Amino acid sequence: MFKNKMLQWLIMILIAITLIALASFILWEYLDAKSQPSDPLEKAANSVEDVKAKKMTAQQEKENSVEIKEILTNLTGKHYVKVSFSFLLDNAKAKEEFELLTPRVRAIILQTLADLTAEQASGSKGQDLISTTLINKINPILSKGKLVRVDITDINIVSN
Repeated sequence: MFKNKMLQWLIMILIAITLIALASFILWEYLDAKSQPSDPLEKAANSVEDVKAKKMTAQQEKENSVEIKEILTNLTGKHYVKVSFSFLLDNAKAKEEFELLTPRVRAIILQTLADLTAEQASGSKGQDLISTTLINKINPILSKGKLVRVDITDINIVSN
């Protein structure tokens, strides 16, 4: 009788420990997944923190900047956007390479904008999102330097 009761208690304790361990694991996975951004655009914004620019004078910024004006494209939904950019590169060789890759850069810009809704592209957060996403997508195609900043110099979002 005593052995039977002891065996029942032992089984209940093992089941309780197993359930606690399982609940802890599930909770850990849930909290870990919640702490990481699920939106790919948010991940892009977080990863741009790795790009550090050296301090430049106004003259150096002017010499290492490239403008792309008036890109007109559809956004997701019934909106379109007309936008102009200024791209700051870290050196003259990177600027030359960037200018040679302008058609590819334009394609990257169009692809990035096509994935956004009007709400995502609006406001300062939307502009930051566009800028950081472009930095993350353009830097891998550059071999002679880095893109350190993207400024949106003009943006108009219009509904159809």
